Amino acid sequence: MCSVTCSTELPGLTARLDKLCYHHGGSSLPADKPHAFVYFITIRNGSDHTVTLLGRKWIIAHGDGEQLVVEGDKIVGETPRLAPGEEFSYNSYHVTGKDATVRGCFHGKDEHGAKIHVHLPAFALTIPREDEK
Repeated sequence: MCSVTCSTELPGLTARLDKLCYHHGGSSLPADKPHAFVYFITIRNGSDHTVTLLGRKWIIAHGDGEQLVVEGDKIVGETPRLAPGEEFSYNSYHVTGKDATVRGCFHGKDEHGAKIHVHLPAFALTIPREDEK
């Protein structure tokens, strides 16, 4: 996912999914992607290094084999700088028309300019059945 040959997974730097919420958007979402999932993520710097997060990469794998890769600079418009012991929390969303599994990775650099990354464990976007909504 993140290029392990170009960056190091920094021990103590972690990313976790705090909360995942389902929302059926109705007419506010495209007809082919009427299901919205809002996710809340925290990145914690438990390392001895100050890090600056510069971007992210997501792979959304749908049950039918289709994959969507979302990659870009910044994290919700920010480049968080985390000293040892600090956290950065944010929320965002993904819309879909079918169940999917999401994997994520955040990348950046430490105070010495060394490239680092941290993986976010995979999580499922499962559309509730009609009787569960």
